Amino acid sequence: MANPKGIPEPLRRWQEHGKGRAGEVDQRVIDAMHPADAADHIEELGLEEQVKFIKQLPIRDAADSIAEMEKYDQRELIERLNVGMAARILEIMSPDDATDILEELDDDLRETLLRQIKAEDREEISTLLTFDPDTAGGVMTTEVAIVRDNMTVDQAIAEIRKEAEDKSIPYYAYVVGRRNQLVGVVSMRDLLISRAGKMLTELTSNQHLISVNYNVDKEEVARLIAHYNFGAMPVTDFDHRFLGVVTVDDVIDIINEEASEDMQSMVGAGTDETVDSPWGYSVKKRLPWLVINVANSAVSAWVVHLFEGNIAKMAMLAVLMPIVANQAGNTGQQALAVMIRQFATEKFDRKKSWEAVLREFKIGLANGICIALLVLAAVFMLTSNYTLAMVMAGALFIDMVLGAVVGGAIPIILKEFGRDPAQASSIFLTTITDSFGFLSLLGLAGLFLL
Repeated sequence: MANPKGIPEPLRRWQEHGKGRAGEVDQRVIDAMHPADAADHIEELGLEEQVKFIKQLPIRDAADSIAEMEKYDQRELIERLNVGMAARILEIMSPDDATDILEELDDDLRETLLRQIKAEDREEISTLLTFDPDTAGGVMTTEVAIVRDNMTVDQAIAEIRKEAEDKSIPYYAYVVGRRNQLVGVVSMRDLLISRAGKMLTELTSNQHLISVNYNVDKEEVARLIAHYNFGAMPVTDFDHRFLGVVTVDDVIDIINEEASEDMQSMVGAGTDETVDSPWGYSVKKRLPWLVINVANSAVSAWVVHLFEGNIAKMAMLAVLMPIVANQAGNTGQQALAVMIRQFATEKFDRKKSWEAVLREFKIGLANGICIALLVLAAVFMLTSNYTLAMVMAGALFIDMVLGAVVGGAIPIILKEFGRDPAQASSIFLTTITDSFGFLSLLGLAGLFLL
């Protein structure tokens, strides 16, 4: 049978024949797949089929595949597995991956699973669970190579070799002192090319060591790693004791997650929504902002109502109103996108942010003049009414400048109030540009046309 989706044979068999029937997974196919690819294909199965399929996999393959699945799918699958198997899977995962899954579960199930995990792993995961998930401590991994500052290069290599199988990133070794304070970082390359018997302190003596405290926001950590081109960022406590590292693959996840959150938050959708989220959950997240949008739209409608007589006298105004509102809205969205990107990629700088608003004002002026002149000519050609063309051009210019300034300022104002700069910013922007667009067009028409 043809397999147009490219789904591996064991997964295809589950989809077509495996519902409730006995069957064995071809381990050779699974071994040939990357866990991320296996996760994608497993997510295409129904939940019951996922459970049956996972139960047939070797526990290591099951753990690696589940670690690569989407959060919502992970939660549903772990909740459906029996407690013993779920605990074994979490135990085999890297502590940071297991922590991410446990954070999504109900408190009772989380505690039940933790009790089933062996003491050493349970202690490490429990410690990670104490950190805020949006901080360096919440996204760091503890599976790293640690060596002591009183070791020689040879001793460090022997220590790393002994523990390398249990470490997720054996490319760097973190040098700590007697009280576990971080004193340096050495690469595998430095260790391999150093002469035998050389002390690690000789390799780290002139280092400019950069690290972050565990409570630093994860977006700031991602920015620092990108700035310094690090493969990983060490994380310490306030006494500079080494806790773990945030890796570059974590940064990719953070950047993707924050970009998605900002995009969805701008329009009032849930920041963690996906197409797999339950529809009821999405309704709960979106409905409050839609209600607010109705109230905001009422403001624009009230402005139009104030000039109802003007519109009745000149129907052409009703035709031109959407052009003013839409053009200003698009201008504001451009400024909004640039400002939100600045907050996502750089540390908040109040002076620089307001200078960026001034920049948007200048851009709004230039674009407003160009578009106003274009619209002036078009409206005059269509209506032969020079005054109407001037009113339309003036209203469009005013609203485009306003849209540029407001689009740049809204994220800063939200930030100053301690809110997410992207949160429903598009809704507030649209309300302002629509209301003032209608007000400027209809007001100027009342002054010069009627």
